[in-house]
Amino acid sequence: MNMTNQQYSAYVDQMAPKSRLWGNLVRAFLVGGTICAIGEGIVRVYVHLGAELDNARTGAAITLIFLAALLTGLGLYDKLAQIGKAGALVPITGFSNAVVSPAMEFKSEGHVAGLAAKLFSIAGPVLVFGALAAMGYGVIYALFK
Repeated sequence: MNMTNQQYSAYVDQMAPKSRLWGNLVRAFLVGGTICAIGEGIVRVYVHLGAELDNARTGAAITLIFLAALLTGLGLYDKLAQIGKAGALVPITGFSNAVVSPAMEFKSEGHVAGLAAKLFSIAGPVLVFGALAAMGYGVIYALFK
């Protein structure tokens, strides 16, 4: 089959699935915005209960991480990600989901070989980089103080 570049481009355009860019953008905005609004609501609840604003923000982050891990364990966060696309993956809840998901897949291999080992397959590099960056920053800060 001999095709020119223009014929091949037309063939690819015809066979490629149609992009749903605007629908995906709207869903990502709505889901991500809803997650952030829930986070802000949690902050307001903690402030109302007497926490200082900085502590309320920390508590809200911890609460969102816990809720995302719980929803991942129940199999609900993946459904939310299918609907919300990147809107469910970008906030801190997406990181929680990324840490818990591999562990859930390998829990049948046991607690150490499966669950614990896979729990850090995503978080491990992030934690190691964070620790090394913090140490490097500390050394630079100490040298130039």
